[in-house]
Amino acid sequence: MTETPRNPLLTVDIIIEVEDSIVLIERLNPPYGWALPGGFVNYGESLETSARREAREETSLKVRLIEQFYTYSQPDRDPRHHTVTTVFIAKGFGIPKAGDDAANLGLFTGQELPERMAFDHDKILDDYFRYKNGGSRREIFRLDEV
Repeated sequence: MTETPRNPLLTVDIIIEVEDSIVLIERLNPPYGWALPGGFVNYGESLETSARREAREETSLKVRLIEQFYTYSQPDRDPRHHTVTTVFIAKGFGIPKAGDDAANLGLFTGQELPERMAFDHDKILDDYFRYKNGGSRREIFRLDEV
């Protein structure tokens, strides 16, 4: 009997910088909590196109992707399925407002993040703020396990 392959689902998340803040959405659907804008990559869509689309759908912002930050792949990062996300840092343009899967939207700094974060977005934002405060990628994303 041949087993059907099970593969992780591919997603993108976007850290959208607006002046000295970042954009977070409060999720309309489970798992509830605050999250980075993002979602599933459509078949035939590049990661970059998906990131721009998801940012626009969830925040009404056009974004300029600045850099690909990191790819997070812990199997338990999403309680619904095994997902792999590539996180982009982007600059947002326009007036942010909640859309699509967002019940609410807010602008936050590293000192005033919401307590209830969805997925592993608290870890992603911790890494991001360490990076923005001068931490090196090598230091933040150590790949050598002891």
